[in-house]
Amino acid sequence: MKKVLFITLIAITCLSCNSKQDSKEVNPKDSEIAQKVKQLISEMTLDEKIAEMTQDAPANDRLGIPYMKYGEALHGLWLVLDYYGNTTVYPQAVACASTWEPELIKKMASQTALEARALGVTHCYSPNLDVYAGDARYGRVEESYGEDPYLVSRMGVAFIQGLQGTGDEQFDENHVIATAKHFVGYPENRRGINGGFSDMSERRLREVYLPPFEAAVKEAQVGSVMPGHQDFNGVPCHMNTWLLKDILRDELGFDGFIVSDNNDVGRLETMHFIPETRTKAAILGLKAGVDMDLVIGKNVELATYHSNILKDTVTQDPSLMPYIDKATSRILTAKYKLGLFDEEPKEIDEETVNAGPDEHREFALELAEKSIIMLKNDNNLLPIDLSKIKSLAVIGPNAHEERPKKGTYKLLGGYSGLPPYYVSVLDGLKNKVGDKVKINYAKGCDIDSFSKEGFPEAVSAAKKSDAVVLVVGSSHRTCGEGGDRSDLDLYGVQNELVEAIHKTGKPVIVVLINGRPLSINYIAENIPSVLETWYGGMRAGDAVANVIFGDVNPGGKLTMSFPRSVGQVPVTYLERPDFIGSGKGKYRFSDKSPLFPFGYGLSYTTFKYGTPKLENEVMNTNGTTSVSVEVTNTGNKVGDEVVQMYVRDDFASVGRYLKLLKGFERITLNPGETKTVTFKLGFDELNVLNQDLKKVVEPGTFTVSIGSSSLEKDLQKITLTVN
Repeated sequence: MKKVLFITLIAITCLSCNSKQDSKEVNPKDSEIAQKVKQLISEMTLDEKIAEMTQDAPANDRLGIPYMKYGEALHGLWLVLDYYGNTTVYPQAVACASTWEPELIKKMASQTALEARALGVTHCYSPNLDVYAGDARYGRVEESYGEDPYLVSRMGVAFIQGLQGTGDEQFDENHVIATAKHFVGYPENRRGINGGFSDMSERRLREVYLPPFEAAVKEAQVGSVMPGHQDFNGVPCHMNTWLLKDILRDELGFDGFIVSDNNDVGRLETMHFIPETRTKAAILGLKAGVDMDLVIGKNVELATYHSNILKDTVTQDPSLMPYIDKATSRILTAKYKLGLFDEEPKEIDEETVNAGPDEHREFALELAEKSIIMLKNDNNLLPIDLSKIKSLAVIGPNAHEERPKKGTYKLLGGYSGLPPYYVSVLDGLKNKVGDKVKINYAKGCDIDSFSKEGFPEAVSAAKKSDAVVLVVGSSHRTCGEGGDRSDLDLYGVQNELVEAIHKTGKPVIVVLINGRPLSINYIAENIPSVLETWYGGMRAGDAVANVIFGDVNPGGKLTMSFPRSVGQVPVTYLERPDFIGSGKGKYRFSDKSPLFPFGYGLSYTTFKYGTPKLENEVMNTNGTTSVSVEVTNTGNKVGDEVVQMYVRDDFASVGRYLKLLKGFERITLNPGETKTVTFKLGFDELNVLNQDLKKVVEPGTFTVSIGSSSLEKDLQKITLTVN
């Protein structure tokens, strides 16, 4: 009898424990929202449900369903069909990543969320988690955080957490829903064409393109995902059940809603030529799990989730109704999580609203300063001593841009809102020197022109100046979405302008304002100082001036390798062993190595790395350890260094990349100061995808490399043994 009582008590205790555990796992708020959504669905007509499945469905007054306004937030808020709001424009994504400081990206996104809320926006189509594939012909390079999946993951998680909030603040009145895009493998196209044909293995998909989305879902709980234009294994992403259901929802655990890229459900018919009608396209999208149809401008001729298209078919085929209900439920759930049912719509005065406070614009400057990369500085030409020059030439098509009468500035990059002002390099330098130095400005040429009419004026400006700041690169006229190119040289006559100015014999600093890596061989060989600034946002010119005159020590690093020519692409540090097995295979008549490599960037000071030290030189396959390195500032200026850790499984059951970035940290060091940087080593850093495409840590030796760039000469190595 005692034994029976004892067993009964144990059973009751276990049930009690399980009950408590289950209650912890179920969020009461989510349960409450689910009940409200279920009730709403039961009261909605088919027309109302279909109407809800569009990107900016109008408010449903009958049922009290609110409007959810959308926008872009890649580097500040952009209202897609409007240019009002005086929003803050931060550096473009490629520049943000060049800081190698995720906390900065998180802060930028949190500020963007505040500006979005001020303008009534609660759903943003950002961030772009596409890993750059090394082919800079592709115009959307500027939207990527770089060529490495780990780096893109860290930046992407930071952005999403900033935009959406975390913990109790997630989706509150100061945050909005983020949309991770483009799922998945979007840059892997064969001709460098936006949305072009791609073909890749599942291994490459999982090793390179999936990790940022996995991190976005599992770590940042991203609220929305957008598929890519292209197909995978012949099945367009917008009807690819394996990608959207089996991988994204079932494997990764995504529980938000999926929004189409612009017109892409309809493009199943008009681009991919799979369904014969828009109705069939809509059904394919629905069944694959695309919940919301994005058709910018609400063009009925392009819409697929529309009563004209779907209503009769769904009415005649009730088996489609659960797909409609599921899609509508996910969208309503998002509106409840955002608190939209509990607040009144904002009244926006388009003429007077100022969404971005001065604090945001000051941070835009800090972000721009930290993103600048010094590619070259022969004879320490930079920084310029303001007291030692009397005149400075500022030359080039990208040196200045007037406020546009329509749209936004071309030198801010794609997906840019209209800021209240833009500080060009010319403006920034003028602000910096005041009346102490005479500025001689000449445009020289246009960014997209082949005219040399402005050359004589530019040469004259250079000759009568003590030094030259020459600003070239690209703009939204020659780069960005739809700005794909067949070569990577400076467009138009820019390179000839560089040659003409160089021949004057004056000290020249080239400032690159651009959205893609360029084949700048003449500049790299002949110009003593080169700064890569990308699109630096609304305070770009102030940041450049602060670096040129030494108020800021550049500490950014490249997140994309620079090619020597278009014939070299794709160029990326993510290489596998080639024909001779060492990664040193060569072209017959040209250099295979990048012009400037991933992780590279110079400083006004110098750094020395010590020998890496392992906490444990031997560990188990399921164990963890750490590796540390001392970094010393051996120069005479305060400076930032980005310490990078790469890992390689020396001998494994499958082919691997020669090395993979698995850790990084940006540190600030005073002259003579030493800091110890420590990185974790465990499953996440050591695993490989085995032949069954499962993540495992295999026994053997691992080479751990730590240094200032991905170049072998810049890395210190140590061997870890795993049993």
